[in-house]
Formats: sequence, C-alpha cells, structure tokens
Amino acid sequence: MLLTLSVLALAAQPLPRVEALPPPAFEDAEVLAAAQAIFAPLETGDGPALLKLVYPDGRVTASGTLPSGFSGTRSRSWADYAARMKLGAGFVERISNPVVEVDGDVAMVWAPFTITEGGKVLSCGIDHFDMVRESGVWKVMNITFSSRVTGCPGQ
Repeated sequence: MLLTLSVLALAAQPLPRVEALPPPAFEDAEVLAAAQAIFAPLETGDGPALLKLVYPDGRVTASGTLPSGFSGTRSRSWADYAARMKLGAGFVERISNPVVEVDGDVAMVWAPFTITEGGKVLSCGIDHFDMVRESGVWKVMNITFSSRVTGCPGQ
C-alpha cells in the first residue's frame, strides 16, 4: 500500500520540461554565414557579387512599408533585383537573434533586422531566408521580409 501511494504521488508530479536538442552548431553557423554574406553586396550595390551568393531565379519578396515609401507586397527575381542595384547604396542591414533550422540540404533563417543609413534607423522587420546547399555550398534561394518605417528599435 505504501509503495502504491508513493508511485501515485510521483505520478502526480509534473514532469520536467524537455526540449529538442539543437542541430549541430557548425551547420547552423555555415547557414547563418551564407545568409549574412548577402548583406555586403546589398549594402554596396554590387549586383554581380550578389548573384554569386544566391540562385538568380530565386525571389526577393517584401511586404509592408519600405523606406522608399512603397507600401504593399512586391516580388522580383534575384537577377532582376541585382540588375536594378546602384553602386554605393550606403545602407547597413543587421540581423539579430536568428533562428536557424536545417534538414539535410535545405535550411531557413528567421531573424529581426534593422536597416540604418548614416546612423539613422530607416526600417526594420523580419527576414526569412530560404537556403539550399548544392555541392557543399549554401546559397540563398529566396528572401522574404516584412518591413516597417516606424516603431523600430533605436528610432
């Protein structure tokens, strides 16, 4: 009887929370580095350099309000986007607190971003990178992002 009561008392206790183990850190780091690599050519307006890091037939999709004043949803191929880039763009985009998920040769990065120019915050939102690994190299297939020009950190 005492054993039964002890077992029942233990069974009534909540179990500790269990979380899945994260994927290997080296794989996350490779994916994240490939996603972040596109910022340099975006910031300098170097279309040819950008196309080396992405799948040209992939897409850039924005939803929300952009610093240019455009509001709504707009989507272009990377090739079209790169052709419209202007050298010396001058903005700086940084992500924070990225979440990286990897399954074989497919991955995604989800992260808040802030875009600044001359130290002034222009916009912010969430970047979603759709990544594919081919021949051992991670590239950005698509990037979809939300954007707003008010309510950003640092404004």
